[in-house]
Amino acid sequence: MYNVKKINAISPVYHGILPNGEYNVNADVENPDAILVRSANLHDMPINDNLLCVARAGAGVNNIPLDKMAEHGVVVFNSPGANANAVKELVLAGLLLASRKISDGIEWCKTLTDGETTVEKQVEAGKNRFIGPELEGKTLGVVGLGAIGVLVANAGVALGMNVLGYDPYISVEHAWHLSRAVSHALSLEDVIEKSDYITLHVPLMDSNRDMIDAAALSRMKSSAALLNFSRGGLVNIADVKAALDAGSLRVYVTDFPESALIGQRNAILTPHLGASTPESEDNCVRMVARQVNDYIKNGSIVNACNYPNCPLGKPTMPRVAVLHKNIPNVIGGITQVLSEEGLNIENMVNQSRGVYAYTVLDVATQPSDALMEKLRALSPVYRVRLLMP
Repeated sequence: MYNVKKINAISPVYHGILPNGEYNVNADVENPDAILVRSANLHDMPINDNLLCVARAGAGVNNIPLDKMAEHGVVVFNSPGANANAVKELVLAGLLLASRKISDGIEWCKTLTDGETTVEKQVEAGKNRFIGPELEGKTLGVVGLGAIGVLVANAGVALGMNVLGYDPYISVEHAWHLSRAVSHALSLEDVIEKSDYITLHVPLMDSNRDMIDAAALSRMKSSAALLNFSRGGLVNIADVKAALDAGSLRVYVTDFPESALIGQRNAILTPHLGASTPESEDNCVRMVARQVNDYIKNGSIVNACNYPNCPLGKPTMPRVAVLHKNIPNVIGGITQVLSEEGLNIENMVNQSRGVYAYTVLDVATQPSDALMEKLRALSPVYRVRLLMP
């Protein structure tokens, strides 16, 4: 029986993947083998010795200390793409809100009452204040063509927009799903200068923080709309406010409200609703539950945030899985320990990610407890597991 600690409210769909007979999933679990979490801050949480993995039911992992977990031999998973459709639909709503002055019109309608003229007459007289352009025929620039960006780009094509896509690191898988009608932009500047609507779909890193600043904004059309449903830190808010006040940016739509934006003219704010659908929450939990099950039983790593991905099938012979530092001679030390006991290595996989690595060895006969302890004693090793067929 594996113990899984559930932190935050988690959709119960995990029951079909982590069945009660094999897993005890509960908020009160102590010394868990795995943790399922959404938004809870784990930075100050003590890490018990038998914790194997942490699974974040969502994409962002700022609430989890990735390096600290890695150095305790704990793999951290997330669920990229599980909420992609939910975010795509909200971005489409953002495009319409940015065009048709819908939110302004809604707020105005709330103020109407029958007086000297009827509500109907006031509507007919006042509706011209909320005229806005159509999306068809306009240019949509999509920055970042991951799971969400590809869906947004394809949806833009379906709406009759001219779509420019920019992503120097697009994966082969995502490229296969991208509509042929999406034009390839050669640079971020190319997207900024040509687009009527610019939507951001990239992860926040130190290298792209404030990627949309005064310099970038100065190259946009004054009629352009900027949408940010990715991460707030991608945009310099002071520079956006200045552009909105000067009329050099028509509208800013974001899912990340900040105090500086409250009450800002032509800023449309939604309260971080990107993944807030029951379907998205279910998808995230299903994905991470599969990852937890596959890692615990088979040693397979998929969608890890601190260790390299290493998809594996079920073991057909004893499997030794080693999480370790990515430094020279580690594999030599591991294989030497195995050879001293006369174990034949039938298959070996080694993958690395930055300073961390994962080595998996399928061996002909079951290693002894003494051999496993020798492997754990190697200084570059964080964790060693034995998985049996």
